[in-house]
Amino acid sequence: MKKNTSERTERAALYGLLTALAMVLGFVESLIPIPFPVPGIRLGLANLVTVAGLYLVGIRGTAAVTVLRIVLTGLSFGNPYSMAYGLSGSLLSLLVMGAAKKRQWFSPVGISILGGIAHNVGQVSFAAFIVRTAGVFYYLPALLAAGCAAGAVIGVVGGILADRISQFMKNRN
Repeated sequence: MKKNTSERTERAALYGLLTALAMVLGFVESLIPIPFPVPGIRLGLANLVTVAGLYLVGIRGTAAVTVLRIVLTGLSFGNPYSMAYGLSGSLLSLLVMGAAKKRQWFSPVGISILGGIAHNVGQVSFAAFIVRTAGVFYYLPALLAAGCAAGAVIGVVGGILADRISQFMKNRN
């Protein structure tokens, strides 16, 4: 019984760590100016946690961390629209990355690139729905290129992060 309680405590601590790390990375990213004329291009630093989370706690745990991060960040620094946009891109991204990981189609880099693409498609589709015009799809090619580039970098670092945390957890036991 004690082991079960200890495992649950460690898991809760890991979820808290992932959520806090994602929130901090998202905040740091908001402080970095992106000199592109296309709205919505971002580095996707919080996606580091998503990529690592898929390998550490699985799709369900990562979905919980992602939703919690978006809601807490939206309540702290944003508004309902920022939460809706964040959820539209992040949940589609997470579904695509989770499916690719489950089928073992790609490495963490490929999974992260797919996530960057899906995130941009989700947000642009949501924007088109909100503003009731397909004109926002004009930005999609630039967003997809940026999503691929950022996704590749985030995938490399996220894969390393997941590997290091996993090794640390194994060495503790």
